[in-house]
Amino acid sequence: MSKRVITFGTFDIFHVGHINILERCASLGDTLIVGVSSDDLNFSKKDRYPVYDQESRIKIVQSLKFVDEVFVEHSLEKKREYIEFFKADILAMGDDWEGKFDEFKDICEVIYFPRTPSISTTEIIEITKNI
Repeated sequence: MSKRVITFGTFDIFHVGHINILERCASLGDTLIVGVSSDDLNFSKKDRYPVYDQESRIKIVQSLKFVDEVFVEHSLEKKREYIEFFKADILAMGDDWEGKFDEFKDICEVIYFPRTPSISTTEIIEITKNI
């Protein structure tokens, strides 16, 4: 039976850490579905808009050969709806979210992956600001 994997993220200033986590997510199943945070959702979470707009971030994620479907995540409160709508068997996230999505274990398996050490979008933005 095929397994459907779903993950979520902003995927701004796309870097190798994003590739690593999306490859790991893809390795868990046959179909990888990626929810890309909308510009407004990102602003509500981080009090800043992404460097790249949501259309650009979606295009980048869609271009990856191991990503099967991409959609815009408009609300953190709709995670359960997204998981159910896409019939995901597994929700996979970075371990910076460890425990935050355990509430969905009643409808799918929840897996947290370690992040790629010493790389983050926020860090890259800070470094480039200071150059």
